[in-house]
Order: sequence, then structure tokens, then C-alpha cells
Amino acid sequence: MTTPSHSLASQTSTTHVLYLHGFRSSPQSVKARQMAAIMGAQFAHIKWWCPQLPPSPLAACDLIQSGTADWPANRMAVIGSSLGGFYATWLAAQRGCKAVLLNPAIDPARDLAKYIGEQTAWHDPAERFFFDAEFVGELSALEVGPLPHPERVWALIAKGDEVLDWREMTARYPGAQQVLLEEGDHALSNFEAYLPQVLEFLNLQPAP
Repeated sequence: MTTPSHSLASQTSTTHVLYLHGFRSSPQSVKARQMAAIMGAQFAHIKWWCPQLPPSPLAACDLIQSGTADWPANRMAVIGSSLGGFYATWLAAQRGCKAVLLNPAIDPARDLAKYIGEQTAWHDPAERFFFDAEFVGELSALEVGPLPHPERVWALIAKGDEVLDWREMTARYPGAQQVLLEEGDHALSNFEAYLPQVLEFLNLQPAP
């Protein structure tokens, strides 16, 4: 299912792009690397930032805020996967910027409570971090209500997501552009097939 396109999101070209990875993930995720490769090859003149996020949600959002403080809200976009989608929703509420959400986490305070303790990084099992109990409260503090500009949101949601409930994801973003995959998985293994739609939504322009 694809909802109709909204013109406002596509009218303004994007000059700054932020990518936020998910829980236990990193800038080395397949989707992050696919986006980075396209940005480097076709849009090297556009600001691209894909930081390694700290385990603390408040520290992660402090990093996001400070790193994008001078970015123009009407020309920036955030792409967020899973927990990164939750952070992207928070940022979109703060800035009113474009947001691309990839199987976004809807209630991570509820879902991640069972992961309190030592965790391994997905892309490097030798790398470990501690998910503290207080981080659950930090996630709750970052919850936001309806987004001020749902027409500036594009979401890719898979019914086959084995981690998150697609019904919660679609219901969370009324008025947003949603592409609902009948199957798929949490990692969105076929993300590359939807990159043209992401690029169209971002309205990236070639170098002058």
C-alpha cells in the first residue's frame, strides 16, 4: 500500500541528510552503507552525517541536536531505522524537518526494557556496551505526540517485521506517506529497491 504523494515535501530540495541507526546497530549497517554510497557517488556536495549513537538515548539526542544545530530545518532530512526511527520522529517534532522512517520503533521504552544489561554490537560481536535501566526512562522522556508536519514524513514499513508490529507503525503516522510491504523483514533486506523513492522524497539536486 502506498499513500498519495504530498507536494510540500518534494518542493524543497534537501541539502543536509542525517542517518540514525537502530539498537545495537552502527553506521556499518547495510542500509546506512547503501545510503552513504549513493550520497558519496551522486550527491557529494550535500552534507551527509551518519554518527555512531551512544547507548544512552539522552546522550544520543544531545549528539543529534548539537551536530545539526546549524542545519536549516526546511532543507534538512533525517533517515531513521528502528530505534533510529524513534529518534528521527523526535527530531522531526523538534525541527519540522523531513523524515524517512524505516520500520520505526514506536514504543522502545516498552520493547527495550528486556534488554537491560550487557549487549553486543550487531556488526561487531566483540564490541560490547551496557544498556542501563535508566535508559528506559530516557526513552519515555523522548516520546512526542503527533508530528507537526506529517506530510514531511515518508515511512517504509514491512508487515513481515519480526521485531515490531506493523499495525503500530502505520497507526503512529497518520497523514504521512507510507509504503507498506506485504512481507519484508525488520532489517528491510530489500531496502535497495526502494532507494529511488527515498531519493525522490528527499528531492536531492545535482551539484550546480
